[in-house]
Amino acid sequence: MTTQKEKALVNFKKAQSLISKIIEMVEANQYCIEIMQQNLAALGLLKSAHQMLMENHLNTCFKKAMATKNEKRKQEMTQEILRVTKLSNK
Repeated sequence: MTTQKEKALVNFKKAQSLISKIIEMVEANQYCIEIMQQNLAALGLLKSAHQMLMENHLNTCFKKAMATKNEKRKQEMTQEILRVTKLSNK
C-alpha cells in the first residue's frame, strides 16, 4: 500500500469514528449546530481522503497508462478521471 493510500485510510477511519459519534449525538437529540460541526469535520476528512486517492491514482495507475502506446486504454483512463471529477463536484 502506498503512503497516500495509508493516509487516506487513516482519514476514512477517523471519519467512521466521527460518523458513529454523530449518530449518537442525533439519537441523544443534541444541539443541531454541534451535530453539523461534527458532520462538517467528517466531510472534510472524506474530501481529504478523496484528494489523496486521486493524487495516488494520477501518480501511479494513470501515469503508467499514459506511458503506454495503447490509445484505447489512455482514453478509458481519461474518461474515468473525468467521471470521478464530475461526481466529486456535485
